[in-house]
Amino acid sequence: MSRPYCDDTATRQSIIDACLAMQAAGVNQGVSGNISLRTTEGMLITPSGVEYEKMRPDMLVLMPLDGSQMRPGQMKPSSEWQFHRDILLAKRSEMAVVHAHPTFCTALAMNHQPIPACHYMVAAFGGDDVPVADYALFGSQELSRLVVQALHHRSACLMANHGAVVTGDSLQTALWRMMELETLAKGYVTSLTIGSPKLLGADQMSEVKQAFADYGRTSL
Repeated sequence: MSRPYCDDTATRQSIIDACLAMQAAGVNQGVSGNISLRTTEGMLITPSGVEYEKMRPDMLVLMPLDGSQMRPGQMKPSSEWQFHRDILLAKRSEMAVVHAHPTFCTALAMNHQPIPACHYMVAAFGGDDVPVADYALFGSQELSRLVVQALHHRSACLMANHGAVVTGDSLQTALWRMMELETLAKGYVTSLTIGSPKLLGADQMSEVKQAFADYGRTSL
């Protein structure tokens, strides 16, 4: 079973390293993405508006999950802290949340197009599609509500006119899912340019989901 992370320098550096990995892979650009981890004390999240290359472990923000006051003297957390917190509250077995604006995921999100059962890897995210959360202002409680709703029985969703978010039982799993989601979105968008994708049926997807019961998870 997955356990919360300890809030130490190594954990904080792992978040920075994941941000840099997303940027190096072209999954995210600038300061638009954010990452959070469940810790024994609450939630560690990236600060607002800090370039990844300039981020230091002491800049990561520790926030409580119970609504109590933050520890004073910290930097301002990511503007998207609400949906990070609410996802971790709704999904108690998940330890990490990764949000980014990958090009192909974002293109589909702009069109409000979910990713259907065009490839068996869709099942790796928990269902027969990757849904789109309806639009709401970034950083708002309404956006948080819509994202949590879209992630019901899912580990990934697109966010209308915005980007994508994934969860994982570890940071490694969540980062892998974000990379895989963008690869899947790229394949789907490309397939639309050359014809009409042939979708897998419900029985086929059910078979894949059974085979994928533990796919991409790092803990037993």
